Amino acid sequence: MFRPHRICLSLPILVLLPAFAPCLPAQPNHDKTVWNYDGGLFLETDGSIPSGPCFRLIGRATAPEFFANLRREDSRLGTVIHRGNDIVTEFPEKLHLSFLMTDRPCSIQLEEAATHVYLTREAVSRLRLSFYWKRGVQMRPAEGIVPGHFETRRIPPYAAEWLFEFDVPSAGVAVTDSLVIVLRTTDGHIAARAAARM
Repeated sequence: MFRPHRICLSLPILVLLPAFAPCLPAQPNHDKTVWNYDGGLFLETDGSIPSGPCFRLIGRATAPEFFANLRREDSRLGTVIHRGNDIVTEFPEKLHLSFLMTDRPCSIQLEEAATHVYLTREAVSRLRLSFYWKRGVQMRPAEGIVPGHFETRRIPPYAAEWLFEFDVPSAGVAVTDSLVIVLRTTDGHIAARAAARM
């Protein structure tokens, strides 16, 4: 599933991606809560391969200018997503999804840390990646995904991090839908699942 592509990734993306955290309410009060989506939609989760390594997955979905000054307001009257005075109901033509997989111990117990199993190119290449749009409890496959850059960086002495980029067609998709990614092993076990949502 994961096939290496031409490495053409700027260092700032690698440096900034782990530093991003899910956006926090920018203006809570008794009547409404305002969420700020400058910087895009973020996703983060921990995953594991049965009888194998554990990892953390963190990433974000962006689009040129789309998320600038984008706000979500939750109030007693409902939810409104807007940019200034303009109500926003759909995503742009496409989203750019970047995510980073990094090694992490399956346990913090010292006796188990000594037997830590690390991610390898072979283990990562066996994972199957699926994309979905989720509305409520309904999930439908996201189609037309275009793989982008791929990069592996060694973290001496044994660990590594794996960065993947994809273009996700999103024209006509409601902004209230979530973009879900699922990593499965060859036998169908879910190794990780994460969602980028408003």
